[in-house]
Amino acid sequence: MTSLCHASERAHDGRKALAERRRGMLRAAAVAGLMVWSAMPAAAADWPDNPLRGSFSPAPVRWDGLNFGATMGLSSMTMNFGNSTSSQVAYTLRNTTLQNEQSPSTWTTLPESTTNSKQFGLFIGYNMQWQELVLGFDLAYIKPSGLNNTASDTMTRQVTLSDGTNDSVTIAAQGQTKLVDYATVRARAGYAYGQFMPYAVIGAAIGRFNYSISTTVTVDQTPQGQGTTRFAFPTTTDARDSAFSAGPLFGLGIDVAVMPNVFLRAEWEYAAFAPVHGIKSGINTGRVGVGVRF
Repeated sequence: MTSLCHASERAHDGRKALAERRRGMLRAAAVAGLMVWSAMPAAAADWPDNPLRGSFSPAPVRWDGLNFGATMGLSSMTMNFGNSTSSQVAYTLRNTTLQNEQSPSTWTTLPESTTNSKQFGLFIGYNMQWQELVLGFDLAYIKPSGLNNTASDTMTRQVTLSDGTNDSVTIAAQGQTKLVDYATVRARAGYAYGQFMPYAVIGAAIGRFNYSISTTVTVDQTPQGQGTTRFAFPTTTDARDSAFSAGPLFGLGIDVAVMPNVFLRAEWEYAAFAPVHGIKSGINTGRVGVGVRF
């Protein structure tokens, strides 16, 4: 009987010891967990470029060196034909009192005309970089797909000459011009900001134009106390292909690096060409492109 009691007491003590060991193991695990948890912020603080904390920064993009690429865009060209008939009217009415006193050759005969077209181009350039400042230049060739402008109008004015003669002058004119293609040379100044480089450009453009201008002058002349006589002069036409004209340009744009040596481009540009046979022209262009840098 006594031996059974001792055996029961030993079993009870064993269970207590086992429970105590389990509680000790749980306490040790909890302490270890707390130690690991407390060490994690310190380890994160010591991590040089922890992306979870937002401190990661990519390597700076370089913009210097040779670059080339292709562009496409939309152009809007405005042409002012207003004085394109001046030389023709002056020649038709040369050595006349009408031209000497009233100068019909200075009258604005034709209006402005605007047309839109797609364009495609190629460029090559070179950049130099000093920290964030980027300076460079580029050359480009642009081929519009259809910048053709036309204008036509007829005007009539009544004038009285110094001898009392009344002249009714009618000028009928037509004009047509086309920008075949053009090239640009530009200086660029940009600011490197990570993978972005906004820039401004200034330079010159030279364009190749085809044009045709026709003018017909008719004068109904009524001297004092006499009947009316009509003078219908022959039509005068001037036409030329591949007439070159140059002018200034300026614009704004941005390059975006998508790979270390590949960038995308978006820009706006305005070029104003010197008059061709009295026709003034300017072209607004918005374009996008892709380029490669070496």
